[in-house]
Amino acid sequence: MNKELSPNGSLSHYRIISKIGAGGMGEVFLAHDTKLDRKVALKILPKEFAEDADRMNRFVREAKSASALNHPNIITIYEIGESDGTHFIATEFIDGKTLSDFAKANPLNIKSALEIAIQVASALDEAHAAGIVHRDIKPDNVMIRANGLVKILDFGIAKLAEQKKSAGEEDATLALTPRSSTEPGMIIGTVNYMSPEQAKGKEVDARTDIFSFGIMLYEMIAGQKPFAGETVMEMIGAILHKEPQPLPAEVPAEINKIISKCLRKDRDERYQTIKDVGNDLKDVKQELEFQNKLERTVSSDNVEPKTQILNAATVNEIQPATTNQTITKSSPVKFLAIGLLSAVLAVGGFFGYKYLSPTKQIESIAVMPFVNASGNADVEYLSDGMTETLIKSLSNLPNLNVKPRSSVFRYKGKDTDMKTIGKELNVEAILNGRVIQRSEQLTLSLELIDVNNDKVLWTEQYQRKQSDLVSLQSEIAKDVSTKLKLKLSGVEEAKVTKTSTANPEAYQAYLKGRYYWNRRTAVNLKKAIEQFKIAIDRDPNYALAYAGLADCYGVLNEYAGIPTSETIPQAKAFAERALSLDGQLAEPHASLGFINMQLWQWADAEKELKQAIELNPNYPTAYHWYSIFLKDQGRYDEAAVMIKRAKELDPLSSVISVNISRMYLELQNNPAASIENSLKIIELDPNYPTAYEYLGLSYLKQGRSADAITALEKAVELANRSGITLCDLGYVYAATGKRAEAIALIKELADKYARKEAIGQFIAVVYAGLGEKDKAFEWLEKDFQTRNGKLKEIRWQFTLESLRDDPRLKDLLKRMGLPESI
Repeated sequence: MNKELSPNGSLSHYRIISKIGAGGMGEVFLAHDTKLDRKVALKILPKEFAEDADRMNRFVREAKSASALNHPNIITIYEIGESDGTHFIATEFIDGKTLSDFAKANPLNIKSALEIAIQVASALDEAHAAGIVHRDIKPDNVMIRANGLVKILDFGIAKLAEQKKSAGEEDATLALTPRSSTEPGMIIGTVNYMSPEQAKGKEVDARTDIFSFGIMLYEMIAGQKPFAGETVMEMIGAILHKEPQPLPAEVPAEINKIISKCLRKDRDERYQTIKDVGNDLKDVKQELEFQNKLERTVSSDNVEPKTQILNAATVNEIQPATTNQTITKSSPVKFLAIGLLSAVLAVGGFFGYKYLSPTKQIESIAVMPFVNASGNADVEYLSDGMTETLIKSLSNLPNLNVKPRSSVFRYKGKDTDMKTIGKELNVEAILNGRVIQRSEQLTLSLELIDVNNDKVLWTEQYQRKQSDLVSLQSEIAKDVSTKLKLKLSGVEEAKVTKTSTANPEAYQAYLKGRYYWNRRTAVNLKKAIEQFKIAIDRDPNYALAYAGLADCYGVLNEYAGIPTSETIPQAKAFAERALSLDGQLAEPHASLGFINMQLWQWADAEKELKQAIELNPNYPTAYHWYSIFLKDQGRYDEAAVMIKRAKELDPLSSVISVNISRMYLELQNNPAASIENSLKIIELDPNYPTAYEYLGLSYLKQGRSADAITALEKAVELANRSGITLCDLGYVYAATGKRAEAIALIKELADKYARKEAIGQFIAVVYAGLGEKDKAFEWLEKDFQTRNGKLKEIRWQFTLESLRDDPRLKDLLKRMGLPESI
């Protein structure tokens, strides 16, 4: 008997959050995996399925195969389990919409339909290569995330669905005989998306998914299904005997051909592999994009082409061919000649600009996240890492403004228009890249775009062995610099092409380390540390790997709650080791400055932060950390200048932007500006908890208690009840008279403190909100005795403003070596 589930209940190690769906395959719940601290979707299998031993055995076998699939467009199966008699499947939770709902809210055009279809085809190719047929491809089994990433659901589950629905139901899922779904004679699937062989109850193979895919693609393009009927049998009859209605006239002929070939009744006449379908779709998409570029070079209301982008010689070569002709005004030959000339000039203009015309030096660029086109999520670190390495190399050039990682990675996985990106990041050029890894072979395709003129400046493809990855990075950096028309001195070229290690294994481990580091969770920081240590093991003189370790240990207190007394000494040792190997790296200087701040070594901190800025004036993190240092020192005007400079360099960084909100709230007493800025952050990054923290505290400053509580509760939810968010929510509860709720959070924070997951300052904040100053100072003193690095913020921290007139606060500042004036 299945266990009755409800919010806040539990099943095995999963805490139920809410019910999110139900159907023939059972109920689906959003749940929290308490072991691995992540959201999951729990699908509860109906009792009648679970009690059929043969059916369950077949299902478990297929689900195990499906769980082995590793593809960005396929939902991940975490666990197939049983607890208290309830059988369940735990899968990745996808925060998105089904294709059906997505298409209703976002009417599809040909471009968006192709992009979705290509991702679905890629996922099916991965499954078919593993011998897995989906059997139920339809819009309700395709999810679209907010960033445009497609996920296919229910691999390995279709065989289990033996539930008959009413005959008139449009999306009826059929099982017309009691036989095993692996046997001929079994009709199983969703009627509107069945293949003829499915409808006849024959054995199915990968070509069945291709037919269903064709139906779905037809529906995305035409806005209606190709086969219809008022009853289930009429629909099956249409699939078996009728041809689809012709697609709209404006649909390109190549798309028509692809859909037609997918929907052949005889599967031997269809595409034989989904890979071929995907390749043809990609070719059509590229052709359409090319045609669009050509069309933009031709005037829509004048037969004479725009020739200003051509070299003069090009125009002169073409003109003599027409000036010797004598044609009357009414002659049709004239129009033919003009049309031909227009076409020649348009094509010549496009290619002449692309390959021949001189361009001015590009002074600002965004290196967009390289696309991992390998179809293997395990090499995502490679595409991300190559992007980050190129950004770092180009950032060494004094006359080039290179947008940092945090800005460009905001666009990863999104289909954002290049002009929009150029405007938002304020850059002249954008570099796009695609990485494919096949065994030991790497293929990298690059495209440099002039965003102001919407023109391709340069394209290149590199094919290398993976063992050549280090030298490839140097070659790319040099080539890109050349194509930007930068005139490099010998010193500058050396900086751009410099490699920190010659060992390809060390370099790949470093890339993996940075990949995990950028995810900023306790689990991922641990993985990052492991990878950086592997890099150092392969190359003991790898300075950047030591800098990576310094960065990990430097933030463990914030993200994992480990006391700084345990983490910061190690962080400092790693930063100093990096600098002993390469003193010209800006990153470890900035890291060491940040570390010295937490050690209350103020002169050394400022020295290192200034050195980092001098070595790389375009490194936004150095300005960000320096602004915090200046606040600690009470130099508020200088701090405002530094954080604004960091924002200019990295306009889309959430962590930098939230420090703008802090400046408005804590230094300038301007909660309205803080609210406006925090809302902008949330619009760009709706899952960033710190933005909700400062939104809530700013609402509190304005006296908007209910809004303050709502914002802080959202922050707590997004941060999985982290210590810092609980601290601020407890303060708001206390300040708005919710004493019992505040005390409950003090208890929760004290438990975290005992487990080394929170600091005393968090508890002191809630006591300050309650007006219990003695207890607040008791917890602040605990942090002083353990030399907690965050204690230095007590001078300007908004939530401790009630303590500023107390001499004990000035005493703490004095003992930390900070100015006592508030």
